[in-house]
Amino acid sequence: MRVIVNARNRGFEFEASPNESLLMSGLKAGVALPYECATGTCGTCRATLLEGNINDPWPEAPGRKLLKEARDVLMCQCSPKSDCRVEVPGYAYHADASVLPPQQGRGVIRTAAIIAPDVVNFEIETDVAFNFDAGQFVTVEAPGVEGPRAYSMVNYERRTKRLEFVIKRKPDGGFSEWLFSAPDLRVGVEVNMVGPFGKAIFHPALSSNIVCIAGGSGIAGMMAILRRAMDEGYFKQFRGDIFFGVRKSADAFFLDQFDEAVEKFPNNLRVTIATSDEAPSTALRDRYSRLQFSEGFVHQVAVQNIGSKAATAMTYLAGPPPLVDGALRALIMEAKARPDRIRYDKFN
Repeated sequence: MRVIVNARNRGFEFEASPNESLLMSGLKAGVALPYECATGTCGTCRATLLEGNINDPWPEAPGRKLLKEARDVLMCQCSPKSDCRVEVPGYAYHADASVLPPQQGRGVIRTAAIIAPDVVNFEIETDVAFNFDAGQFVTVEAPGVEGPRAYSMVNYERRTKRLEFVIKRKPDGGFSEWLFSAPDLRVGVEVNMVGPFGKAIFHPALSSNIVCIAGGSGIAGMMAILRRAMDEGYFKQFRGDIFFGVRKSADAFFLDQFDEAVEKFPNNLRVTIATSDEAPSTALRDRYSRLQFSEGFVHQVAVQNIGSKAATAMTYLAGPPPLVDGALRALIMEAKARPDRIRYDKFN
């Protein structure tokens, strides 16, 4: 099927499959269409259908509440039934040649373990090898759960059939309740995946100091960035500051990995754990003496610690929308960070 996309700056044309969303077909064709979550939640990929017919398998998608006209659709949810033409309210561009196109695959949950209160670390073995960069995410669709969910990978390998995630249990969260409701955390269950997606990508050619600010399970993508940077010896030359926010000391995880990373690069890598609901415990400070601990919201702690250094570093954000929004304001208004040097994927 032929799809024409009219954006504010120009038009694009590409071929689309009836088995793939308009968004996925466009990204595979090298068109950088506007999107954020790729799950039908945020509404960023809103478009107006001008001509043709589409298939909309999830009319109850949360992002539909942001649609303004009867002809409006979510490109991440709709696939073409005929040639069609849509109009997006924002801009679209030719994607950089280095951007990895998304693909579809199936997988099986192979391992799952609780690593903190209401936090699960699990791995999916896929039927096809996935290519992705550190900091990217895929959408996961489970049987009996309506709609896909977006999760960042903790690992970063190319051509891998192993995807690692961390997921936090959320009240009334469809996927997390499905996962936690089974004694075996759904080990052995098949799921569908699409990806990679995301713009908060790290590559060693960046050649800049980096700052990572994450809350809760948002640390997943930051761990991928940390792992790739360590494997490439990035911190031999550049500085890295990682800020991980949790509510209480008992909620923190991946501390052993952070501790080992700082031990390997003590001069250029600093990891700070910020607890918002209580002061960090003495036991935690004593056990992980190489790490820094602070009380407060993680984005505020980060801005207080990095100050003017944010203006020249590349900053990565991840976590709930209030955290990302608060961090953006603080970084730009207080730390004078340049907006074009802040990368994030906000999951509503």
